[in-house]
This record gives sequence, structure tokens and C-alpha cells, in this order.
Amino acid sequence: MTPEAKRETSSWGWWRALSPTGNTGDAIFRSLLLAAAVLLILIIGSMIFALAAKSLLSIRHFGFNFITSSEWNPVTGQFGALPFIYGTLASSLIALIISVPLSLGIAIYLVEQAPTYLARPVTFLVELLAAIPSVVYGLWGIFVLAPFLRVHVEPPLQRWLGWLPLFKGPITGIGLLTGGVILAIMVTPIISAVVRDVLSAVPGSQREAALALGATKWETTRVVLINGAPGIAGAVILGLGRAIGETMAVTMVIGNRAHISASLFDSSYTIASAIANEFTEATQDLYLSALVELGLILFLVTFVVNGLARVLVWNVTRKTSGAGNV
Repeated sequence: MTPEAKRETSSWGWWRALSPTGNTGDAIFRSLLLAAAVLLILIIGSMIFALAAKSLLSIRHFGFNFITSSEWNPVTGQFGALPFIYGTLASSLIALIISVPLSLGIAIYLVEQAPTYLARPVTFLVELLAAIPSVVYGLWGIFVLAPFLRVHVEPPLQRWLGWLPLFKGPITGIGLLTGGVILAIMVTPIISAVVRDVLSAVPGSQREAALALGATKWETTRVVLINGAPGIAGAVILGLGRAIGETMAVTMVIGNRAHISASLFDSSYTIASAIANEFTEATQDLYLSALVELGLILFLVTFVVNGLARVLVWNVTRKTSGAGNV
């Protein structure tokens, strides 16, 4: 075969890979989709590279001590991320403890119990909560949630459970508990929506089989929950990723104090809040690099958490799709 023929065959093979039908429009459309996917990967890669490059000074100066140190003092040039990591994880854990049971209850009711005429408007209202801007949640937290917790929730908790370190200290309404509660309100729509989709994807034949064997409605629901467990776990982790990355609402109610305290009533600080509050004040190169390194840590944690959630949700939907095709 001549070189010209080989080049023509190679070109035609590349064209056939883009459009098996040989249609020019299909080839162009597929090329545009491929370019969009590659562009997205390049954007994520460039973000990681830029954050790593900007935080290189802090990484070289502090090393692993940046994660384990509790001191954050821009005046002396000492920066440690441990208080921010603690505040981020603690507030997110509080949010999950509150929101997961509530989200599961909402999703189970909408899929298994509620009639259609009621399920649709309730679903709309729940998902509407996810569309509210976070700064609105923050304002509501300052003027409504914080005073309510300060007057009606935190004093009884301290009176009944004050012997625990979690409920000691002065009551101000602004602190770790308030940040966790507002995060719970924000992630509940996300977890509820994903769990509802997961439960809806469980084949109806499993419900019919359980009922045919004499199972009650609750026992049938348990069968559905067991089959959708990987997807439910993915929904919870997805909500965790949302809680970890939240900025404005938490910044306005958590107190923004870089220290570690066992009390839920005490002020705290999250990674996102620290970046939002202190980025404009970072005039020193090391200070700015430390904040960027915080952003790099937050990006990597959020990326891993969301990736794990997607894998779990994909696992349950793949199984149910395969069952439906049998």
C-alpha cells in the first residue's frame, strides 16, 4: 500500500471513529462534545495546578506541620490549619446528624407513603430550599435562628446536659451549633432529592414480592431501603461535600474564631470562612500562600467526597437498570 493510501485509510478510520454512520453533522457534534469533556478536565487540572503553585511557599515553609499546628498568627507568620479543619468537620458532622434522619423521612414519605397530589407540591417545596442563596440563609440565621437557639434551645441543653463538655460555656447563639444547624437546613434538600431518586429507581417488583409474601408496609419499605443503601450512602456523602464547601451562611453565624473547643456553644472557624474573611487582608506572601493552601485542602477533600458519592449512587442505579433490563 502506498503512503498516500495509508494516510487516506488512517484519516478515514479517524473519521469513522467520530461518526460510525459517516454523517458530517454527527462527526461535528461528537467532536464538540469531546472538546467540551476535555476542556472540563483541563479546567479542573489547571485549578489544582494553580492552587498547588500558589501554595508552594507555605508547603515548603511549614510542611506537614501546617495540618497539625493550631496556631494561626499573621503577625508572627505562624499558620496552622488544624482549627479550620476541626471547625469544618465538626460543623459538617452536626449538619449530617440533624439532616440525615430528616432527609430520609422526607424521601421515604414522598416515595412510599404520600399520594401523588401531595407528593408533587411537597417535592417542589423541598427542592426550592436548595435554590435559596446562602447569604439569605446567613441573614436568616443571624436574625431568626441564632436568637431562637440562644433563648429556647441552648439553655435547656446546658441545664440538662451541662455536665458534658459539649454543652458547657457561655450561651450567645453564635457558634458551632448554630453553624451546624444552618448547614443541616441547607443540605437537607440535596440529600432528600437524591434519596428520593434512589428509592424511585428500586424496581416495583421488589415491593410487590414483599407484599405478596405477607410483609407489612414498613417491612416493604425496609426491603427498598436495603436495596437502595449504596445510593443512600452516596446521597449522604454528597450532602457532606456540600456542607464542607459552604461559605457565606456559615461565616455569618459560626463566630469565626480560630481555636479548638469541645463546646458546641463556642465560636469556631471553617476553611471556607477563613478564606472568605482573610483573603483581602493577606498582604504578606506567606500569609497569602497559607490561605491558598487552605483552599487546596478544601478542594481536594471536596473532590474526593463528591467523587465517592457519585460512585455509590452510580452503583445502585446501575444495578437497578440491569434488573430492569432482565
